[in-house]
Amino acid sequence: MAAPDFWNDQEKAQEKVGERKSLLSLVKPLDEALAESDDLAAMVEMAAEDESFAAEVPPEVQRLEAVVEQLKLQALLSGTHDAAGAIITINARDGGTDANDWAEMLLRMYIQWAQKNGYSVSLIDRQDNEEAGINNATIAIRGPMAYGYLRGESGMHRLVRISPFNSEGKRQTSFAAIDVSPEISDSVEIEINEADVRIDTYRASGAGGQHVNKTDSAIRLTHLPTNIVVQCQNERSQHKNRATAWKMLRARMARHEEEKREAEEAAKYQQQAKTGFGSQIRNYFLHPDQRVKDARTKFQMGNFHAVLDGDIQGFLDSVLRWRAGQPIDENES
Repeated sequence: MAAPDFWNDQEKAQEKVGERKSLLSLVKPLDEALAESDDLAAMVEMAAEDESFAAEVPPEVQRLEAVVEQLKLQALLSGTHDAAGAIITINARDGGTDANDWAEMLLRMYIQWAQKNGYSVSLIDRQDNEEAGINNATIAIRGPMAYGYLRGESGMHRLVRISPFNSEGKRQTSFAAIDVSPEISDSVEIEINEADVRIDTYRASGAGGQHVNKTDSAIRLTHLPTNIVVQCQNERSQHKNRATAWKMLRARMARHEEEKREAEEAAKYQQQAKTGFGSQIRNYFLHPDQRVKDARTKFQMGNFHAVLDGDIQGFLDSVLRWRAGQPIDENES
């Protein structure tokens, strides 16, 4: 990074800075834990000679045990693309306007989680619904192990509440689908035959002034063999939207290959693969009581609003343990 020409290529430089940040997020806590374990050993020796130090040992042991547990959790982030950024696409599903509103609530939840944890967020695409909420949106979250933490969020998220859009005050169930893919570096080879990709251009919709109504700047790519569809309309330039759409397609293809590998591995041991876009993974209840419960790990939280404000780390950690076959504390927090 100290080289004079390091910043000549801004994109490659940022990629290298991100890589360094990811490595430091693993190495620094490990170095600190090793140093603190040496301090603890010294403290135990002193306690053996002077009883006044003895009371300080148990709380320090407890604190270090928690640090070690966190390091063990980070060690589970060892997948091929776990260190990459995460591209999250949110689509409103069944539930009418409530589903559109629910999709926007989830979009805010992931943005809040990212900001609270020091990750950067970029809006790639957003299509607002005419009445309320969004039809769909795509964001990129970048930071240490972003994809590793968020990959388990793919699937259907179900909300049960008294509908604010229903004058009769009836309970409404709404669904939104989340898709998480790794943001793949250009240096990583992903095989895509361009002949297999249909490219459609269309006029962007939503805010953006006169421009959005006059040019076909939005891009939609359809990978015909897998029926994977990505789209981008956030930039004014068709060229930029096209480049972003291809980046999104590379990400989706990488995740598609990852899921195939996991399914093949699970089949060897006659297990069910622990992935799958489209399966219901989490239930959010605002009525009759407030709670959020993961359908896979059974981990739950009683503070609905805290979860929607980005407090989802407990769910992310529980999915990591579940994937690794480790025991999960299901107690409400």
